[in-house]
Amino acid sequence: MFRIQPRVQGVTTDLLELYQHVSASTLGHFTDFGCMQGAQPLFRPIRLLGNAVTVRLPHLDSTAVRHALELAQAGDVLVVDMSGDDARACWGEFRAYVAMKKQLAGVIVSGCVTDVGILNQLQFPIFSKGISALTTRTLELEGEVNTPISLFGVSVHPGDLILGDDDGVFVVKPEEAWELGKKAVEKQRKEELTRKQFGYDQLLNARLEK
Repeated sequence: MFRIQPRVQGVTTDLLELYQHVSASTLGHFTDFGCMQGAQPLFRPIRLLGNAVTVRLPHLDSTAVRHALELAQAGDVLVVDMSGDDARACWGEFRAYVAMKKQLAGVIVSGCVTDVGILNQLQFPIFSKGISALTTRTLELEGEVNTPISLFGVSVHPGDLILGDDDGVFVVKPEEAWELGKKAVEKQRKEELTRKQFGYDQLLNARLEK
């Protein structure tokens, strides 16, 4: 049985603008909640920011990913709960092509991904638990799209704000995102002033120029 719910647009244009340059590690200074411990980037540097479209798979059957890709819109982040299966890959080359054509912001998978040679070349933002040659199947059995899920110790609802970068992934509830985002922006502004005050910015720039 499939449970396919309507897409939720919880992330506004104003929130995307506010979080445009916010780092995941900055959020980690203000809250312990929402950090996906164990979600690893497929490559670095990496960054994704967008509106959550959630998917829940019953282990072997990944049909629901196809349904989610049909519903997802530009700027969305696909967040896939594989129900504890961390041995199989539900994401690979051709699903990445579909996501890129639809201009999705990225994907987060609680299990594995495959076809990593090509995925690394595509540079489509992906976070996962690992890599595997063992894959799921399209069995048309069951699955859920746009329902509450849980992965990497974090509950995710459709329409949540997802921020991922080299340091990790944070999930932020839209109703809490504005206040948290303003704190993060202010902290990063003060950090930039500190860099300039002590000349750290010159050290950083000298390294970048080499």
